[in-house]
Amino acid sequence: MFGGPGGGGGGRGGGPRGGGDNFIYGDGVNKKGEREKATDPNAPKKDKVQFDNINIKLKFKPKDENKSTWRGLWKKIKTLSPFLWPKMSFILQTRVIFCFILLGFGRAINLYIPIYNKKIVDSLTPVPNEPLQFRWDWILIYVAFKFLQGGGGGMGFLNNLRTFLWIRVQQYTTKEVQVELFRHLHSLSLRWHLNRKTGEVLRIMDRGTESINSLLQMILFSLGPTIIDLLIAVIYFFIAFNYMFGLIISVTMIFYLAFTISITEWRSKFRRRMNLADNETRARSVDSLLNFETVKYYGAENYEVEAFKDAILKFQVEEWKSTITMNMMSSAQNLIANGGLLAGSLLCAYLVVNKGELNVGDYVLFASYIVQLYAPLNMFGMQYRQIQNNFVDMENMFDLLRQEQEVVDAPDAGAIIPKGGGIEFSDVTFRYTPEKIILKNISFSVPPGKTVALVGPSGSGKSTIIKLMFRFYDVESGSISVDGYNVKTEITQESLRAIIGVVPQDTVLFNNTIKYNIKYGRITANDADVIEAAKGADIHNRIMSFAQQYDTTVGERGLRLSGGEKQRVAIARTLLKAPTIILLDEATSALDTNTERNIQDSLNKMCINRTTVIVAHRLSTIIHADEILVLKDGEIIERGRHSDLVSKVEGVYASMWKQQLESNNDNRAIEDSHSDGTNLGESDKFTEFEKSRRPPGGPGGRPRGPRGPGGPRPDGSRGRDKPVGRDGQ
Repeated sequence: MFGGPGGGGGGRGGGPRGGGDNFIYGDGVNKKGEREKATDPNAPKKDKVQFDNINIKLKFKPKDENKSTWRGLWKKIKTLSPFLWPKMSFILQTRVIFCFILLGFGRAINLYIPIYNKKIVDSLTPVPNEPLQFRWDWILIYVAFKFLQGGGGGMGFLNNLRTFLWIRVQQYTTKEVQVELFRHLHSLSLRWHLNRKTGEVLRIMDRGTESINSLLQMILFSLGPTIIDLLIAVIYFFIAFNYMFGLIISVTMIFYLAFTISITEWRSKFRRRMNLADNETRARSVDSLLNFETVKYYGAENYEVEAFKDAILKFQVEEWKSTITMNMMSSAQNLIANGGLLAGSLLCAYLVVNKGELNVGDYVLFASYIVQLYAPLNMFGMQYRQIQNNFVDMENMFDLLRQEQEVVDAPDAGAIIPKGGGIEFSDVTFRYTPEKIILKNISFSVPPGKTVALVGPSGSGKSTIIKLMFRFYDVESGSISVDGYNVKTEITQESLRAIIGVVPQDTVLFNNTIKYNIKYGRITANDADVIEAAKGADIHNRIMSFAQQYDTTVGERGLRLSGGEKQRVAIARTLLKAPTIILLDEATSALDTNTERNIQDSLNKMCINRTTVIVAHRLSTIIHADEILVLKDGEIIERGRHSDLVSKVEGVYASMWKQQLESNNDNRAIEDSHSDGTNLGESDKFTEFEKSRRPPGGPGGRPRGPRGPGGPRPDGSRGRDKPVGRDGQ
C-alpha cells in the first residue's frame, strides 16, 4: 500500500509537545507571567471568543497572598454542595441526621455535668442543723454523663459512636469529589494538559480531598459545637449567677475570637507560600523520576538530588514561618483564656468568702464549667486555624474545578453514524496563539477507504491537522467534516473518537500487562480478540517468547519494551478498536530502517479498506498513497500522487525525494565498504559499532528485550541491550 525501503532525512512535523508546529504554550502569557488577552482583530467576530475562554495556568499561584480565605465562600459552598449530601442513599442520610442528634445530646450533657458536680459537692458539705446526704443517684448520673462525654470532652461514647457513623458519609464525600475532579481533568483540553505539571496536579488533588474531609469534621463536629457551648455558657451564667460572670465570659470570648480571626487571616499567606513550595517539591520529584533515563544519560543524578534538596529546603523555610507564627498565636490565645479564668475565679472566691452570696458548690460549678469550656475554647484557635488551612489547601483544587473546557460538544450534537470514514477540510484556519497562524485556509478531502499523506518541513502544520481531526482543538474558521457531519457542531467528541484509531510516533503504554495495553483498544474484548489483534500486528510470537507472555508488565511508559515492540502493541491496540479512520502521526520515524520495514507491513495490513491519513517524513513509506499533500508554513503548496510530484523538477516534494535518495545511497555505500573490508573513517565507526550490537541473524535475529545495561528482558534473558529503537525484527 505505502510500504517500501525506508529512507533517512526529514524532520518531524511535530505537535505542540515537540514544538514541531512552532507551538507556544498557554494562551498568550507575557514575560511577566501576566495573561494577555488573546484576540485577533482580523479574525471573524464569532471566533474571537475562542482565545478569551482559554484559562491556562502554568502554576497555581494566588493572585493575592494576603486575601481572606473567606472571600468567595458562597461560590466554594456552591461548588462543594453537590458532594456533601448523599442524595442517592437513604441510609447515609439517616446516618447524617442521627449524627446531628448525638451532637445536640452532647451539648446538653456538657451543661449538666458541672451542675451535677455542684449538687454532689453541696450534698457533702456540712450545713448547720442539716444532716449530710448520700446521693448515690447524683453520683451515678454524673459518672454516666462523664462516660458519655469522655475525658476532656473528646473521647466519650457519644463522640466515638458519631465518628463510627460518620465514616461512611466521609467516604462518600471523598469518593464523589475525587471522581468528579478526575472526570473534570479528563474533560480538559490538550492545551491545558500540555501545560500542567503532573506532580503538582496530583499533590493538589490529594491535599484538596483531604482538606474537604477535615473541613467538614472541623465545622460540623468541632467549631460549631464549641460556639454553641460558649453561647450556652454565657446565657447560663447570666441567669444562674449574675451579670458580672456573664460579662467576664463574654468579654473574654469576644477578645479571644477577634484576636484569633485577625491573626489567622494575617498568617494565611504563610500557608499559601508553604503550599506552593510543597507543590514545587512534588513536581520536581515526579518530573525527575519520569525522566529517569535522561538523568542517567547525562549523569545528572547529583544535580537532581541537589535540586530536590533545594526544593525541600525552600519548603521547610516556609513551613518554619507557618509553624512559628502558629505557636506565637497559640501562646497569646492561652494568655487571653487564662486571663478570663483568673478574673472569674477571683470574683467567685470573693463572693463566696466576703459576701456569702455563693457557696462552695457554686465555686466548684464555676471552676469546673470554665475548665470544661477552656479546652474547646483553646481548641477553637486550632480549629479555626485548621479551617483556614483547609480553605487555603482547597484553593488550588477549586482552581482546577473552575478550569473551563475548551472543546465542548454542541447542545444538539448527536452520535455519528459511520458511512465509510470520508474526511473533508474546508478552508480551515487555526492558531495556537493569536500571534502565529499555524494553518491557513487548508482544504482537502479523503474519500472513504483512501489514503492521504501529509509531508513537509518541521513546523508546517502536519501534526496539527491530525489533532484537529481528532478534535483535540477546535478550528478558528472553516470546518472539518467526517462522513458529512461537521465535527464541531453536529457530532459528539465521544462518537467521533470512537471511529478513529491513532498510532503516534511516541507510543506511551500503561505500566501494566501487555494484554491490558492491547485490550485498552476495546475494553470489552475477550482474550481471543486480543490474541487475534496481536497476530495482526505481528507481535504474538514475540509475546509468547516472554516468560509471562501476555501477562508481562511493560514498565512505566512501556520502557521495558523496545521501540518496535511498543509500536506493534500500539498497532494491535488500534486493530482491536477496529476504527473506520486511521491516523498515523509519524508512526515509524523513531525506528531504525530494518524495524521500520517490518512495522510497515503491519501498518499496511491495518490500513486496508480504511480511510487513512499519514504524517510522514520518510517519503518511501507513502509512495503508494492516493494523494500526497505537501505543506509549508501552514499552507498546501503541492498535491498529487507520488509519480506526479517527483516529475516536477523544481517542486518541493521532488527536492525532498532527491535528498532522501542521496541519503539512502550514502548509507548503502557505507555498508558496502564495510562488507568489502574497507577501513572506516571516524564518522563511520559508530555505524560499525551499532551493527555489531545487533543480535545474531541480522534482521531476522532475536528481538531485543527491555532497555538498560544488564537488566532482565521480559523473556528472562540478560545482557547488555541494544541502542534505543533497534529491536532486531
